[in-house]
Amino acid sequence: MIETAETVRRFWLEEVGPEGWYGGGEDLDARIRERFRATWDCAAEGGLLHWTVTGPGTLAYLIVTDQFPRNMFRDDPRAFSTDRPALAAAKRALVAGADLHVEGDARQFFYLPLEHSESTPDQHRAVRLIHARMDAPETLLHARAHRRVIRAHGRFPHRNEALGRDSSGAEREMLDRGGYAAMVREMRDAPEKAAA
Repeated sequence: MIETAETVRRFWLEEVGPEGWYGGGEDLDARIRERFRATWDCAAEGGLLHWTVTGPGTLAYLIVTDQFPRNMFRDDPRAFSTDRPALAAAKRALVAGADLHVEGDARQFFYLPLEHSESTPDQHRAVRLIHARMDAPETLLHARAHRRVIRAHGRFPHRNEALGRDSSGAEREMLDRGGYAAMVREMRDAPEKAAA
């Protein structure tokens, strides 16, 4: 069954909420696969673009294309396979100012496709937008950490295995040191690095 934009938003924003967005776990991943796989399949085939004509619809579309695959397909190339349409939809929404009509933590879902992009200009834009349009130090810290990874490597090394990419020596060193999570801890402990 294809869910509606409203049921997607209700599930992600109210049922799962901030504690579950990044905590994840197999139980949540399984719930998303069971309930939303058909909806994601439809979006992956271009079938939900009509959602993006409104701000709330775009928010639901970004949840389906940018967030859900990361839960449904961990360690699988499909986790990133709808990043491109998510990024395009986010950029259109930002031009229209749709993000400014969404309050609180939910606003970040308009910026996360930029953070998930392996493009330095997209990373800079994500940091600028979160800094200017959200009062969310932890969200900003993560945006800066994503940007730092792309500045250092030009891509996200933690995706290499799933995407069949060879890791460089510097990328292997980063992953061996604890990867992205270790970088975030280091930036949290050294605020001057987090602000860079």
